[in-house]
Amino acid sequence: MSKRCWCGSRRAFSSCCEPYLKGNKLAPTAEALMRSRYSAFCTGHADYLIATHHPSKQNRNEREQLHRNIKSTQWINLLVIKTLKGQKKDKTGRVEFVAAYQLIPSHLVTATSEQTAQSPDAISQLHENSRFVREQGQWLYLDGDILPTYQPKRSHPCWCGSGKPYKHCHFPN
Repeated sequence: MSKRCWCGSRRAFSSCCEPYLKGNKLAPTAEALMRSRYSAFCTGHADYLIATHHPSKQNRNEREQLHRNIKSTQWINLLVIKTLKGQKKDKTGRVEFVAAYQLIPSHLVTATSEQTAQSPDAISQLHENSRFVREQGQWLYLDGDILPTYQPKRSHPCWCGSGKPYKHCHFPN
């Protein structure tokens, strides 16, 4: 049995995001690109992340920053909340998502200043509304807005991927 894809699609990794990460296919939609970029963070494919980041938004320290982030973060769950445009014939798209993550203890990696303020055992979330553009047939990540903490309805599944209802998991007490 093939390993399920990191992106939460419930498909096998080999037939979901892996062909994009290996450069065998281009992501056909903005959501597919966002999911494949999440899988790239999970699997350490920094080259793919750079290749799918719009050139106007890249910086010369990007590879080093990505490697540091990949080594210091364990990605746990991806929840796509909403997409706007981003289909095969569109030129732009937006994807709102929540990515649950846990920091790897600092004795295993060198923590950055922003990571030291957070308990390494805590599961946190990145709630973002990402912008994508399609140029020459290829979707590229442009940038994103960080959004306030995502809170589903009490009886809906928790954002962390535990499978528990939100009220029994990360619901604020």
